[in-house]
Amino acid sequence: MRERTILCYGDSNTHGTMPMATRDVMGRFGRAERWPGVLAAELGAGFHVIEEGLPGRTTVHPDPVSGVHKNGLAVLPAVLESHAPVDLVVLMLGTNDLKHRFQASPVEIAESAGQLVLAIRHSEAGPEERAPEVLLVCPPPVLEAGCLEEIFEGGAAKSHRLAGHYAAMAERLGVRFLDAGRVIVSSPLDGVHFDAAQHARLGSAVARAIRD
Repeated sequence: MRERTILCYGDSNTHGTMPMATRDVMGRFGRAERWPGVLAAELGAGFHVIEEGLPGRTTVHPDPVSGVHKNGLAVLPAVLESHAPVDLVVLMLGTNDLKHRFQASPVEIAESAGQLVLAIRHSEAGPEERAPEVLLVCPPPVLEAGCLEEIFEGGAAKSHRLAGHYAAMAERLGVRFLDAGRVIVSSPLDGVHFDAAQHARLGSAVARAIRD
């Protein structure tokens, strides 16, 4: 039986960045603690799980502060091609779009996530040059807390409206959907990142969604 490849495409929470007490100290959970690692362990043999998480990655925005390479849509085609054939892309982006500097509304963030889904569905990065399947994951709400409070000013209220728009987008594009906010919560330490227990819960939830 052919090994199936699952690409987890996301931001710092896919990278495994620990909740931050200060902005100049960025730790990273171990491979087995990060949610893609938990996913790989739960799926077991026959699956190859690829972590593709970049701290600061947005859906479609080049970041004027952190760099143009944070634009998830711009980088996605190269990532898909480099890992082809990919059976499934688990796509979880949108948290960084909530930063005050982007002034993006919830519906615009969902539309931007939809652009990523379309890029995947229009690619030939899957088996036999077909498109990979997609699981669109809406990130959990953020808190305006700790060292990232000012960066995400105004983002908390908007983040609570994301799931409905993401669900509608997934239905419109015919892809599977998971609302991470029903499974996990962001850390109150910095309001954005997940602690180890939340990584474990998310990895298990994604594994269930894939098996289902």
